[in-house]
Amino acid sequence: MSRSPADSRIAARVRRIKPSPSSAAADRANELRRQGRDIVNLVVGEPDFDTPAHIRQAACAAIERGETRYTMSAGTPALRQAICDKLLRENGLAYKPNEVVVTCGAKHAIFNALSATLEPGDEVIIPAPYWVSYPDMVLACDGTPVVVACDEDDGFRLTAAVLQAAITPRTRWLLLNSPTNPTGAAYSAADLRALADVLLRHPQVLLMTDDIYEHIRFDGEALPHIVAIAPQLRERSVVINGVSKTYAMTGWRIGYAAGPADLIGAMETLQSQSTSNACTISQAAALAALQGDHSFLKGFVAVYRERRDRALAMINDIPGLSCRTPGGAFYLFVNCSGLIGRTTPAGQRLDTDVDVILYLLDAEGVAMIPGSSYGVAPYFRMSIATAVETIEEGCKRIGRAVAALAG
Repeated sequence: MSRSPADSRIAARVRRIKPSPSSAAADRANELRRQGRDIVNLVVGEPDFDTPAHIRQAACAAIERGETRYTMSAGTPALRQAICDKLLRENGLAYKPNEVVVTCGAKHAIFNALSATLEPGDEVIIPAPYWVSYPDMVLACDGTPVVVACDEDDGFRLTAAVLQAAITPRTRWLLLNSPTNPTGAAYSAADLRALADVLLRHPQVLLMTDDIYEHIRFDGEALPHIVAIAPQLRERSVVINGVSKTYAMTGWRIGYAAGPADLIGAMETLQSQSTSNACTISQAAALAALQGDHSFLKGFVAVYRERRDRALAMINDIPGLSCRTPGGAFYLFVNCSGLIGRTTPAGQRLDTDVDVILYLLDAEGVAMIPGSSYGVAPYFRMSIATAVETIEEGCKRIGRAVAALAG
């Protein structure tokens, strides 16, 4: 079958994927705002705090010292050593600098790991609800995403039984995120031990952990890493992290991966022929972040907890909506099944969570993302990484919109 001229220019691996739903939702909210609409934006998943002063100052100092040239593709030796020190200090994981690569954000690290390892048809197990980019990154790397639903009654966490049932001879990776985006679910030590026991029975399965929200936890506990719980997994695990969420450094674009030297070396080779090194100034800032004062973090988390508690109280007070208490991150994943089948004042029936969030946007100017974008419906994700006054206004508007529904 011949392709159209437009299709012939675009590779199949790109035509398989779609734009990020979170970026699309943010773009739509911004466009409506430009049109003069009063929009409460509860879409964007990034801290609203400024990057701490000592980190900003370290970046300025690096510029003044003339540290503005290329670094090694894998990152500066100082930053890779600081990452090793962090992983040992905070996670009980011992790595050498040649087992670490610095990337242009954690997303870049995940993509590089998948690109360096996947062959056509290789399967990647992705627990749902999942971060929106996971399946499309797998598709872009010629892999097959295997989405496994994690029940709300299980706290949206992957269980050992579900993992065991999903593994096939083609399984290449398990991608595990904790605390998770979008639900905020956090895996306990017992949860991780049970998952590790399954993985140990299947030596062909690699493990990738996305730990980007590890410090935004509301229970006050620093849980052990799955690789520390089961050190036998170390030689087939890649630990992904970065500075974006913890240090309010989303725009600095620094992530990293740690793992076996051969796998990290393959990622470095790929990076050397694509992006080369991450931004030199951002690496200096990340070094200061990892080595510097962390006292600000307790204040950040306290603010997130206050926002979470206020949003939970208001959402759970709206008939037809319900939400579990997230253990970390800065999102609520709201069950809106009680609104499905109801009718808007304009006579439109709400059949899906997409219908629900479009109604909330059109009726009251509240922008969010449907749960179906995260692999589970009917839900919607609302970000609480914004001022409590904005959250309260958004929840009030949601309440008004829901009250106007018939049926």
